[in-house]
Amino acid sequence: MLYYLFRYLGEFGIPGAHLWSYISFRAILTLVLSLVISIWFGEYFIKWMRRHNVSEEQRDPSIDPFGVEKKGVPSMGGIIIIIATVIPCLLLGRLRNIYMLLMIVTTLWLGAIGFIDDYIKMKGKKDGMRPITKLAGQALLGLFIGLTLWLSPDAVIRENVQITNENGTEVVYKSEPVKSTITTIPFVKNNNLSYSEMFRWLGSKRTAAGWIFFVFITTFVVMAVSNGSNLNDGMDGMCAGNSAIMVFALAILAYTSSHIGMASYLNIMFVPGSEELVIFLMAFMGGLIGFLWYNAYPAQVFMGDTGSLAIGGIIAVTCVIIHKELLIPLLCFVFLCESVSVLLQTNYARLGNRRGQKWRVFKRAPIHDAFRMKPGQIPADFRILWNWPKGCWLESKITTRFWIVTIITSALAIITLKIR
Repeated sequence: MLYYLFRYLGEFGIPGAHLWSYISFRAILTLVLSLVISIWFGEYFIKWMRRHNVSEEQRDPSIDPFGVEKKGVPSMGGIIIIIATVIPCLLLGRLRNIYMLLMIVTTLWLGAIGFIDDYIKMKGKKDGMRPITKLAGQALLGLFIGLTLWLSPDAVIRENVQITNENGTEVVYKSEPVKSTITTIPFVKNNNLSYSEMFRWLGSKRTAAGWIFFVFITTFVVMAVSNGSNLNDGMDGMCAGNSAIMVFALAILAYTSSHIGMASYLNIMFVPGSEELVIFLMAFMGGLIGFLWYNAYPAQVFMGDTGSLAIGGIIAVTCVIIHKELLIPLLCFVFLCESVSVLLQTNYARLGNRRGQKWRVFKRAPIHDAFRMKPGQIPADFRILWNWPKGCWLESKITTRFWIVTIITSALAIITLKIR
């Protein structure tokens, strides 16, 4: 709203009104405002939750050896992140931008699913929402995002073409923005892959097939990343810290995709309008960092599914919009490890059960839980494939080391722009 107000005032020559046309100015202002809102609102939210005795049940000491210290800590802290993200976007963002609208819808939709799940848990049902219901909600959002990017005339790109002339090799862009199923392949020189070209054998129907495949990929990515971030949310500051690092890297990728000069220099596709993603991501990062004010060890509030599902969805949808979905395994490496560890643990345990034995790949899954398991907590009849570390790490050390891994993988995701 303020963006449109100051743009209007700029027509009358009001000093400083032109600043609102700069992405850098709005992005930094959004980050600061989001930080202030999350820290200010977080204090009142925690006090209100405690006053009404709305808190998470004491954690199982066999899973969390430090759970006794966290008795009575309020959950649903993802509300803090969502409010600190949405309000600055409404004030400082361009609300007619298709990408800004998609990000707000993603945040509110997955936040609502997570809130219902947390609310059910608060009412005494330990498992919360049925997994199939939660997955259906995520899939519905993925379908909506994919179909919107397919059908909306505003969701377009300008394809980059590398040409050679007497001055050497340069990158030019086709004059007209087009609907395209092109995505980016990391670490490859000519790194554009068209989903439609994968169905060349269908002839005239290959474009429709490519878009249908794109919608399927979008749905899968939204479900996978939102569940990965949900699994990563198990320690104080873990998910919020990792996500803030990933979001910062994504903001850089989104900015380069929205700037025609940088996109040309880096030989990547130009996505008109994606500069508003930078505004949203700065607001989101501010909300995450502000949430860490209360969520860092020892936590005063947990984000719950309200926050963790929204976090994964936001990261996934941003990657799809800027055509970097194939970069997710690297950018979200920690989320991937959490998800894979659960799948390996579950299937290996089932294989052992069929033989009447207790087999495990890790001491416990998701993988971060394996690092805080004390030796005495592991049953003697368990056969562990990867019994490391031997001792128990402090929770703050586990969290910090996961952050360091995420910094490394996020940095690698950024330099894929130049490593071909």
